[in-house]
Amino acid sequence: MTLLTTWSESGPETLVRRTSDPAEIAEALKPLGVRYEQWPVREDVPFDADSQTVFAAYGPEIDKLNAEEGFTTVDVLGLHPSDDPEYPAKAKAAREKFLQEHTHDDDDEVRFFVSGSGIFYLHVNGEVHAVLCEKGDLLGVPRGTTHWFDMGTKPSFTAIRFFHEEDGWIGNFTGSAISFRFPDHDTIAAGYEADKGAR
Repeated sequence: MTLLTTWSESGPETLVRRTSDPAEIAEALKPLGVRYEQWPVREDVPFDADSQTVFAAYGPEIDKLNAEEGFTTVDVLGLHPSDDPEYPAKAKAAREKFLQEHTHDDDDEVRFFVSGSGIFYLHVNGEVHAVLCEKGDLLGVPRGTTHWFDMGTKPSFTAIRFFHEEDGWIGNFTGSAISFRFPDHDTIAAGYEADKGAR
């Protein structure tokens, strides 16, 4: 399951939309050129699976998407809490890299979540759309879309990344502080889990 929360860009006080219905989410994101879909979840894939395991499990879906979009590079990125004394510093640096608003000139940002979660915030047409992606969710953000990404203060996710350009991830930062005015990953994820527990 995923969650879409939309606010006015003026701030989170003005809520426009909040839904966890996949069809509603896809319909709301379609006018923005954003691709949202859900792939079958492979329950036998460990949450911290290595690249080889992930590629073997999701090969048919990867091949289909590559055929449709013509990606040149596909990789697997994972970050999970561990006893490694360097984890806190790695987690902090990884989160801060993507947390500020940016765009991509030459590539879309396409991610499939094998495990864990992350939130893409799309700043488009006077609104901010926070898309909480979880296991089984694929999101494609078109090049040129102003956005940021929050993996939380204790990142735990494995994701497949798709690139048209061999150079991989290159961000152009806007210098705006807008990302710090909206609820972060931990706040949204905690509220969503509480909602699910109350059902």
